Amino acid sequence: MSDSQVPTCRWGIITVGLISSWFVADLVAPRPDAKAKHVIQAIGASSEQKGKDFIKKYITDADTGAVQHNPTLYSSYDEVYNDPNVDCVYIGSPHGLHYRDLKNAINAGKNVLCEKAFTINAREAREVFALAREKNVYVAEAMWLRHRPLIRDIRKQLYDDKVIGDVFRTACDFRMGLDFSKLDKNSRHLIPELGAGSLLDIGIYSLTWAILTLDPSTPAEGGLKGKSSAQGQGDLETSSEQPVVLASQSFEPTVGVETSTAAILRYPSSGRQGVITSTMNTQRGAGHHFATIEGTEGFIEVEGNAPSHPTKFTVYPKWVGVAPGSKPKPLGSYEYPLKPYQGFIYEADNTALDIAAGRKESSVMPWAESVRVMEIMDSIRQQGGTVYPQDK
Repeated sequence: MSDSQVPTCRWGIITVGLISSWFVADLVAPRPDAKAKHVIQAIGASSEQKGKDFIKKYITDADTGAVQHNPTLYSSYDEVYNDPNVDCVYIGSPHGLHYRDLKNAINAGKNVLCEKAFTINAREAREVFALAREKNVYVAEAMWLRHRPLIRDIRKQLYDDKVIGDVFRTACDFRMGLDFSKLDKNSRHLIPELGAGSLLDIGIYSLTWAILTLDPSTPAEGGLKGKSSAQGQGDLETSSEQPVVLASQSFEPTVGVETSTAAILRYPSSGRQGVITSTMNTQRGAGHHFATIEGTEGFIEVEGNAPSHPTKFTVYPKWVGVAPGSKPKPLGSYEYPLKPYQGFIYEADNTALDIAAGRKESSVMPWAESVRVMEIMDSIRQQGGTVYPQDK
C-alpha cells in the first residue's frame, strides 16, 4: 500500500521516559504493510538535554547516524500542545499526571492518546471525557493489549468458534520485582500522587485479561460477531456487565505503598470468575505462562514476557484422565513474535485511522470502557485500602 493511500498522523510526544521510548521505537520501525504513516513531529521534555538524548537514541538510525524524523524539541509540554503541526498528542507521563496533561492538551484543542492507567480514578476519567466532548477532540486510552491481533484471534476462538466450550474462569498474574530500599526518593513507585502501586501499573493488565476473556461484549480489536463495540460517541454508559469485586491488597511497610493486589471478579449473569493478581515483590523470566482461560471443554494457556507482552497461546482439550505432571495434546498453538515491533504500532494505527475518519473515540477502547475499568480499580482499591490524594 502506498503512502498516498494511508492517512498521516503527526505526533507530539509528552515525556521521554521508558514507555514513550517504546511507543516511538515502534512508530519509526520500517513497515511495508503500514496502515498509517506516523511522523514524530514534536517532543516535550523536562530538559533540552533529555530530549536530545531521546532523539539520538530512539529516532536516529544506528547505522547511518541520520535522524529518521526531524521533531521539534520543546522544553515545555504546553509548546507541544500549541504546535499547529501536531495532529495527536501521545501522553506517556506517570498515572498521577495524566489528568493534568489530558486537560491541558484537550483545552489546546488537541487529539490525545494517553497511556494507561487513564487517570487515577473514575471521577477524573469522567471529567476528562466531558471536556473532550465539549472541545470536540479525539481522546483514547492507550491500552495497547486490546489492539493486538493476538487478542482478536483468542476472542474469536473463545466466543465464535467456542474451542473450549463455555468459558467459566480466567486467572492472570503479573509480577515485577522492585527493591524499594534502592529506589530513588523521587521514583514514581514511591509517590502516591503519581499513582504508586502495583494495581494501576501492572495489575491493570491482569484485569484486562479477565475482562477481555470473560465478557464477550467487551470492546477489543476486531470485535465479535453480533456485538457492538461502543454505545455511541461520547456515551459513558456501557452494555458490558459490571462484575462483582472481592479484593485484598498488601503494602510495603517502610513506605506504605501497595505492592500486591489479589481480586476475584464474578459476573452475576453467567457466574464466570476472574482471578487477577499483581505484585512488585518478585518477577519471572521471559517466555513464561501467565494466564489460563478455562472452559467446559478445554483450556487456553497464554505465554509471553509478561501479561503486557503476550507472544503465544495454546489451546488444549479438557484435562481428563491425564497422568500427573503431564498435559493433554494441544489442539493448536499460535505465536505472535514481538519483533520488529513490541505492539504499540497497532494502537497508533487505529488512532490515526480514527482521527482520519473524524471519530472522537476508539471502538477498541471507547470512553465508557475506560470509565468502567477505572470503576473496577476504584472498587479494588477501596476494599484493599489504597487511597490516593486525588481521591479526597
